[in-house]
Amino acid sequence: MKISNETKVGSLTAIAIVLLILGFNFLKGKNLTTKTMRFYAVFGNIQGLATSNAVVINGKQVGTIYSTDGGVDMRRIIVGITMNETINIPDNSVAVITPSLLGTTSLEIKLGNTNVYKKSGDTLATATSMGMLDEAFQKVDPVLLQVKAAVRSMDSVLLTVNSIFDPNTKNNIKGVMDNLNRTTASLAVSSASLQGLLNTQTGALAKTLENMSSFTGGLKDNNAKIDQTLTNLEATTAKFSKLDVQKTLSSLDATVTELKNTIGKVNSDKGTLGLLMSDTKLYNNLTATSNKLNLLLDDFRVNPKRYVNVSVFGRKDKSAPLSSPLPDTVNAPYLKNVNR
Repeated sequence: MKISNETKVGSLTAIAIVLLILGFNFLKGKNLTTKTMRFYAVFGNIQGLATSNAVVINGKQVGTIYSTDGGVDMRRIIVGITMNETINIPDNSVAVITPSLLGTTSLEIKLGNTNVYKKSGDTLATATSMGMLDEAFQKVDPVLLQVKAAVRSMDSVLLTVNSIFDPNTKNNIKGVMDNLNRTTASLAVSSASLQGLLNTQTGALAKTLENMSSFTGGLKDNNAKIDQTLTNLEATTAKFSKLDVQKTLSSLDATVTELKNTIGKVNSDKGTLGLLMSDTKLYNNLTATSNKLNLLLDDFRVNPKRYVNVSVFGRKDKSAPLSSPLPDTVNAPYLKNVNR
């Protein structure tokens, strides 16, 4: 069977169209031969990201950008991601656009740490990446980026300081600097004094250490005497430990008990000592005897002839004896108990 030229041209045209469609979809990141997973990410600025750009995880390309749709207002651009292989993407993973000065922009997926994984068709969380210039600075030298931020902060601080510092404030700062200079001079004097104190020949610290050395030397020389004293003290404490303290305390307790019994008997009205301290009869008897003796002495003083007659021719005094003491003894204390 002979195939016409028209049929051949039509077949080749159809095959070319199919190949064109497949190639176009391949360039757009669509793989028609394998089963793919699709995810979505929403950005406010995709920084030049286009279809067919690489999707990278930990430095390895695992997919391509399928589509970028910003709608009419272009405020939220939805980026379609096609994965060429099945990958477990944790639920807290983040999609970040990574611009490049030397190559095409790519999208990097930073994997999370959960055990719950995204399913095909889910939307990934996104994070804003640094600009291309900042990225270049960070790659060249991370310190440059920090220096740039520090310079901006310093410029703001200087403007603020310049606006705040009026002439009065400047004068105050000058006074503070003058005080600081005087303080520095005082510190220099103190440092010199401290150096003199720490001088190894004439310093007070050196003399103190020398005195301490002499003291410790004296202790070393009297070490034998100290040992003897400690030995004597140990022997004394040993003797004290051997004393029967309990027996001594028991004897003392018995003595105290006997003393208490004796004092009790004295306080009672039994016994000679108790009667002397508590019975008034002895006191009354002594008072009466004293009164009678006083009366006898007064009578002897007033009428001596009644008791002693020294006259040869005299006669005996027959006057009545005194019945009460004379007036010079009328206020004597013993008269209170005369009539007892």
